Amino acid sequence: MAKVIFKRPQALTDKQFHYCPGCTHGIIHRLVAEVIDEMGIRDNTVGVCPVGCSVFAYDYFNVDMFQAAHGRAPAVATGIKRTLPDRMVFTYQGDGDLASIGTAEIVHAAARGEKITTIFVNNAVYGMTGGQMAPTTLPGQKTTTTPGGREKDTAGLPVKVSEMLSTLDGAAYIARVSVHDPKHIMQAKKAIRKAFEVQQAGLGFALVEVLSTCPTNWGLSPKEALKWLAENMIPYYPLGVYKEPAEVK
Repeated sequence: MAKVIFKRPQALTDKQFHYCPGCTHGIIHRLVAEVIDEMGIRDNTVGVCPVGCSVFAYDYFNVDMFQAAHGRAPAVATGIKRTLPDRMVFTYQGDGDLASIGTAEIVHAAARGEKITTIFVNNAVYGMTGGQMAPTTLPGQKTTTTPGGREKDTAGLPVKVSEMLSTLDGAAYIARVSVHDPKHIMQAKKAIRKAFEVQQAGLGFALVEVLSTCPTNWGLSPKEALKWLAENMIPYYPLGVYKEPAEVK
């Protein structure tokens, strides 16, 4: 009799992902879904989708899902959690959604210590709208709006979301991870689980920043994109736990 050793998490639907080849949104979706399954919280979880490449996440997560206006996922999640405090509520947001138009929402949700979990996908570029410079675009990185590379004198320097939010008293757990190889994927899953456990324990706001690839807009093959992430993004955005409550260490 055949033994099943790998299968789709119950917290994912059977709908095929629309993401570009080599995009790591699919990996991150699976990690979130595996954590939801392993914690036994699928029937009690509510997710909030952003505007951006992951706008169709409501088709992929097999939990109750809401669609928020661009950047407003933390505000929507706040309303859901305060109305239904027994639910596990998470937002899934890209860097354009969270670190640009949604900056105020994420900063104040963290400052208030809202008991929600945010999965923040940072691929250093606007993905869905054509590869423009994002708040997280690296210095010197070429995009459709910075064809000569991002210059700090005109475009400023990237926003380091994890470092910024970790300074806020309401933030309970802040971590940055990557999904460019199996070792780091396993570490990312542990961080995502911890972020949900922080919410489950009622300890405050939790965010996991996940460094991700965008082969299409970077102009690289999927394999080259993974290498580019490791060699360029991680040195600028160091991995690690930036804030952690003693209760879940």
